[in-house]
Amino acid sequence: MKYIVLVGDGMGDRPIEELGGKTVLEAAKIPNMDFIAEKGKVGLTSMIPSRMLPASDVANLSILGYNPKKYYTGRGPLEAANMGIDLKENEVAFRCNLVTVSDEKMADYSAGHISNEEAKSVIEELNSRLGSENIKFYPGVSYRHLVVFKCRDKAELEGFVNAKCVPPHDIAGKIITRFLPARTDQAGELQRLMDESRKILADHEVNRVRLDLKENPANMIWLWGQGVRPFMPKFSKLYHVEGSIISAVDLIKGIGRIIGLDVIDVPGATGYYDTNYLGKAEYAIASLKHKDFVFVHVEAPDEAGHNGDLREKIYSIEKFDKFVVGTVLNHFKSSEEEFRILVLSDHATPVALKTHSRDYVCFAMYGTDIEQDAIKHFNEKEARLTKFRIDKGYELMEFFIK
Repeated sequence: MKYIVLVGDGMGDRPIEELGGKTVLEAAKIPNMDFIAEKGKVGLTSMIPSRMLPASDVANLSILGYNPKKYYTGRGPLEAANMGIDLKENEVAFRCNLVTVSDEKMADYSAGHISNEEAKSVIEELNSRLGSENIKFYPGVSYRHLVVFKCRDKAELEGFVNAKCVPPHDIAGKIITRFLPARTDQAGELQRLMDESRKILADHEVNRVRLDLKENPANMIWLWGQGVRPFMPKFSKLYHVEGSIISAVDLIKGIGRIIGLDVIDVPGATGYYDTNYLGKAEYAIASLKHKDFVFVHVEAPDEAGHNGDLREKIYSIEKFDKFVVGTVLNHFKSSEEEFRILVLSDHATPVALKTHSRDYVCFAMYGTDIEQDAIKHFNEKEARLTKFRIDKGYELMEFFIK
């Protein structure tokens, strides 16, 4: 049996007046996801446990069948795992965004989706001037980077872990002073680094060029998503299948590495609107010649939601349907292999909110031994008609496989 999980990050949404009260999934042309819904089983689930934030790390752990309340230690260490950073017991990893601040407001959580080359230059400069024996900056992808703190004792480690830090994509257009790190003594050290970064980046060569091109500068770092090294059982031990994971972002790939999935890098996979949709599907199909499970993650709908870009969110979902879902579906429809396909979103990212929400998301599964519902389309409205719920999202994987 081959198991394929296809995740459109942030696809979920709410009824939109501009769409006549429809959600994005209702408005989008998604014949392949509709086929899976019509020929398979549809339901609603929440990948976000109670009292946890609706973040992509939490949600994707749930999709993969891991209870976040048991295994989640923070976003930073998950990304560190993919970047080859071996966190020690006395180290805390923070996500470090390059952001654009204007008039003391969060103007852009991604610094105009700065390129990898530009970002690497900025992070290396920050590491040379702000880094030390106990503070290290690591370049990642686009605006997504890491800072690792080596702690002198348990109290300092707990101070970093327990600092209140807010994701920058949650405060678009808001005054940043209300959302700076707080609550612990170590929050002051985080604030110091963030303030110092502004002085260093104010006249950085990369930003001079970006301003000349009328692009948002990377004029500040934003620290959040901190945590210590996690310990999770291997996916193969839990579900008795060997598998692979495909994504453009370190977060998803890091989860995959920790739980023993092969991480497949796809040329042209960017984590943004211009990602290589078709390539992800083709590499997924190729991986199933040697493995029985593959997890394919596409970030673009989430980015569109954060940007409040309705047109681009619809377009990215349609491309996900055509090039990812359609390619995989057509391959297995013409194959004699036994298979199951699960398609879903990890969480909703409503364009009206520009951030994640706790809303239930719809899922559909199709293939060998999957019973058929009387549903015609893949969207939130029709999923509610089935009355099929999996309230604890981390239980969906076991249902899907077993």
